Amino acid sequence: MLFLPVEYWLAKYSYLAIYVLLTTGIIGLPVPDETILTLTGYLVSKNELILVPTIAVAFLGSISGITISYLLGRLLGILALKKAGRFLHISEKNLEKGELWFEKLGKWTLTFGYFIPGVRHIIAIIAGSTKLKVHIFAVYAYSGALVWSITFILLGYYAGEKWKLISQSIENHSFLFLILTFSIIIAVWVFKYFQNRKKRLG
Repeated sequence: MLFLPVEYWLAKYSYLAIYVLLTTGIIGLPVPDETILTLTGYLVSKNELILVPTIAVAFLGSISGITISYLLGRLLGILALKKAGRFLHISEKNLEKGELWFEKLGKWTLTFGYFIPGVRHIIAIIAGSTKLKVHIFAVYAYSGALVWSITFILLGYYAGEKWKLISQSIENHSFLFLILTFSIIIAVWVFKYFQNRKKRLG
């Protein structure tokens, strides 16, 4: 966790804090990403931050972090990262789980992996290590960053004073978010399947 509360950094550095905290959190440092986003949403509701710039900075911080993770995977490879993982707070077990996810669900894990704590940066590292093309990585990962940022900022905005309860519920019920994520992935897969089938028949 941070040495000082997230509230301190946001009060002192505002948008810069959002960018830096999310970038480092996505890379893998122990930063409470969802807490930051829900808190910023709450601050928007109090007119201490402005909605559009907040979403923009959160998005930029998210894609900066996920891109660094991707580049680490691309430049170092998965074997080197398994050896040096402790310096990046990455366990070999988590890397193996991420490899399995990526193998089964492919590029969509870059999009929906944001909603699963501990998965975001690992999936990007694995995508990089497989030499996934940059433009394909960007499409899937950056769209996920946008949806993720907007979702949690709006949660904090509408929760108002109860933003902390929302944040704690997310942490305590991460398994439910995992189920929700899988449900979304399955829904997308079913939609694409029938869409392709319709094209073949039509």
